[in-house]
Amino acid sequence: MTAPRPPPRALPAALLLLPLLSLGARASDVVELSDADFESGLAERPGLVLVEFFAPWCGHCKRLAPEYESAATRLKGIVPLVKVDCTANSNTCNKYGVSGYPTLKIFRDGEEAGTYDGPRTADGIVSHLKKQAGPASVALSSVAEFEKFVGDKDASVVGFFRDASGDAYSEFMKAANSLRDNYRFAHTSEEQLVQKYEEDGEGIVLFRPPRLTNKFEESSIKYPEDKITSGKIKKFIQENIFGICPHMTEDNKDLIQGKDLLVAYYDVDYEKNAKGSNYWRNRVMMVAKKFLDAGHKLSYAVASRKTFGHELSEFGLDSSVGEAPVVAIRTAKGDKYVMQEEFSRDGKALERFLQDYVDGNLKKYLKSEPIPESNDGPVKVVVAENFDEIVNAEDKDVLIEFYAPWCGHCKNLEPKYKELGEKLSKDPNIIIAKMDATANDVPSPYEVRGFPTIYFAPAGKKQSPKKYEGGREVSDFISYLKREATNTPVLQEEDKSKKSKKKVKEDL
Repeated sequence: MTAPRPPPRALPAALLLLPLLSLGARASDVVELSDADFESGLAERPGLVLVEFFAPWCGHCKRLAPEYESAATRLKGIVPLVKVDCTANSNTCNKYGVSGYPTLKIFRDGEEAGTYDGPRTADGIVSHLKKQAGPASVALSSVAEFEKFVGDKDASVVGFFRDASGDAYSEFMKAANSLRDNYRFAHTSEEQLVQKYEEDGEGIVLFRPPRLTNKFEESSIKYPEDKITSGKIKKFIQENIFGICPHMTEDNKDLIQGKDLLVAYYDVDYEKNAKGSNYWRNRVMMVAKKFLDAGHKLSYAVASRKTFGHELSEFGLDSSVGEAPVVAIRTAKGDKYVMQEEFSRDGKALERFLQDYVDGNLKKYLKSEPIPESNDGPVKVVVAENFDEIVNAEDKDVLIEFYAPWCGHCKNLEPKYKELGEKLSKDPNIIIAKMDATANDVPSPYEVRGFPTIYFAPAGKKQSPKKYEGGREVSDFISYLKREATNTPVLQEEDKSKKSKKKVKEDL
């Protein structure tokens, strides 16, 4: 008779955690290099490399870190992603002119090839680098390869050349190399394709994405010039690539924005609901074509209200209301107009909005806090609605602070700035003012990229404000105003009774 087996011993908790710890401590796919091995590390990785120069304390770097890591994993074996801690490796960072964090640079075969200016999301990094990693123009050797290439979600530019050694081919490749960051290029000598698209044996055709096919414009456009040059190719692409109404995304927004642009925001999703996405887009295009044909130069786009929720808030629009699009215009100068009427399925509401815009009957939209009922304090409160009245008063010198309520530096400045306002409270020519730049539109030509940002707007020169770069003590501000003010500042003397009390206190 065998003795009974003892019950199994429980494993220590630490041992049970080991598999979890090993999962959590998975090796990073981002390569970290230092001053000692940066040059050799790049030499070991010929071809394209993306390098992030960062600082561990940098908030933007911390936000980028998971996106950068995800992109590194997805690009493994295609493009290496490298990072360098500039707080510990200043020689390398100084060599490449790093002055802010994070700075991302592209290297080719160990040599710096330029700054990475693409999106700072995993999707954006992957998309951008895949375009950079391959050839500037993809060689297509069959009809099947051609159909797959032009069937992509982005537009395609294809060159058709029987002679791949001629001047036209050379100019096409030159254009592809210079524009590869933004557009997709391919070329082919496949006879069946050349015969179909270019009877003369050479030419270029721009193919718009099949998912954006519509009845208002052609799905492909032939390069119209007799002579093929890289400059003319560039002009042809820029004028035609997006058509009447492109789908604006994080990847292409910089190419679409920056001009007078109307955007219809709704639940655009070409992955899950292409039909629904095109339903509303077609209604925008119907009205847009009418106004474009009449010669009114305004650009159009549709965009996901979820992706561009931050833009909707800038227009005072709700990103979660209804199925129909909400519409807004932003001009190249930064003026904003919002369509107040609900978007109608027949397009009439959009047509009325556009006609009012063309006729100059729309009121500009300003994101603004209410104008204060009382504004008698030593520091005047400025909102978008009273900016002109206070800051642009032609007979006043104005020192204005643009701040954010959550900004620690702004909170530290507040008592000193208030003291400055009190010292100048009797001066009839100088105004000390402040504006919450997170709750109000900041007008041109002011630029606010951090907090606090301070400007001096001299009397009679309101279109040329000067950015204040001096110290932030009361004495620094006063010294500055004594130099820059139109009239000598009138300073409020400290109350004599307060002075005597202060002296008694010091003597005690």
